[in-house]
Amino acid sequence: MSKSLFHEFQKTSTSAWKNKIQVDLKGGDYNDLLLWKTNEGIVVKPFYTSEDRTFHEIETPTKGFNICQSIFVDHEKIANSLAIDALKRGATSIIFKANSVFDYKKLLLNIKLDSICIYFNFSFLNASFQIEISKFIQSKNIYFQTDIIGNLAENGNWFSNLKDDFNQLDKIQENTQNCISVSGDLYQNCGATITQQLAYSLAHANEYLNKFGGKIADNIHFSFSVGSNYFFEIAKLRAFRILWTTLLTAYDIENLKAHIFVQPTLRNKTLYDYNVNLLRTTSECMSAILGGANTISNVSYDAIYHKSNEFGERIARNQLLILQQESYLHDGQNIADGSYYIDSLTQQLAENALILFKQLEKSGGFLKNLKTGTIHKKIKENSKKEEKGILNKEIILLGTNLQPNKEDRMQHNLELYPFVKQRNIKTLISPLTKNRLSEAFEKERLISEKI
Repeated sequence: MSKSLFHEFQKTSTSAWKNKIQVDLKGGDYNDLLLWKTNEGIVVKPFYTSEDRTFHEIETPTKGFNICQSIFVDHEKIANSLAIDALKRGATSIIFKANSVFDYKKLLLNIKLDSICIYFNFSFLNASFQIEISKFIQSKNIYFQTDIIGNLAENGNWFSNLKDDFNQLDKIQENTQNCISVSGDLYQNCGATITQQLAYSLAHANEYLNKFGGKIADNIHFSFSVGSNYFFEIAKLRAFRILWTTLLTAYDIENLKAHIFVQPTLRNKTLYDYNVNLLRTTSECMSAILGGANTISNVSYDAIYHKSNEFGERIARNQLLILQQESYLHDGQNIADGSYYIDSLTQQLAENALILFKQLEKSGGFLKNLKTGTIHKKIKENSKKEEKGILNKEIILLGTNLQPNKEDRMQHNLELYPFVKQRNIKTLISPLTKNRLSEAFEKERLISEKI
């Protein structure tokens, strides 16, 4: 057909829709009844039109997401076996986590290093070791989640001290690729708003750019956690890509896409009625896919109280495989393009985050605000609001503060301590503390189990 059927229909303007809604409200106020404003100032409307399009060209990945398997390196041969098995079962990426140096040749034996993405997350800083691994692999698909500022924020101390940490990082960035990570996931798991997560992650990255110059921009990549606010989390990842592109223009850098590694948050995961965690992670992984994540590493439903186990890891990996292959989301990174609602959320989040970012820079930058306790204070304020919302049932966690299963018993199933651990070490700054929303409820229920 050469002529579209839709030309026969008259277009309806936004004002006409509003007038019709106003009539149906029978005198009720449109703004009061139908506009929803979040606690961070994002306005959600009852309907959206093409007028809400922002026409931002978001630099999403050219290919679909990687399915990442997380493996802790305690014994090289065991970790190698687990990695090979995960790759055979559908994983297309591996993240190795370690607390000390290891024999990387044994760890990487028989793994096709040129065809998969490999991430390394170390709880220590060792420039020579990291450079050795990079030279051994010699692939653009290797990413080191090295974040000295993130370590300071989470633990309250540098690995060694400010000067030595930056000297080691300088040595690393001179000799390796993809070697600096920005831990945006930390802020989400500590209770930051989405606007704060975006602004703090951007300011965090800007500290590295200020220190080493724009030349290291292509060595920086990002880690984020996504929560259960489905559309907002999609918009969050898209908004960050806009913000990163905007920041890089100040350093005269163009056509450099952000590489984003995403995991579901642990903040809303629960000890009781733990199978609901499967529903939460499925929704969160979908947000990550539609938001344009490069790599997604799912968390198992029992991660907060069980040691890593084959069943939990397999279920977590299969969730992503189902979304990728059976739900046809293998190339889902651009599905949100053209959504008026998501475009509006993306624009508002980006604008709000940019305002906060500029305030941080004007007041001395991210590191200064971290050291003065401003970042800690702001995140804690929102975290307390969310905890209060759980108590008042303004925020719902099914099986915890709504329809709990009174017969559920967990006391004898705990292989890991599921709550915030007290720190008894001297720190330079107040560390940011990851915590879960359901902890207060769970502590009470565990005590009641003993009675």
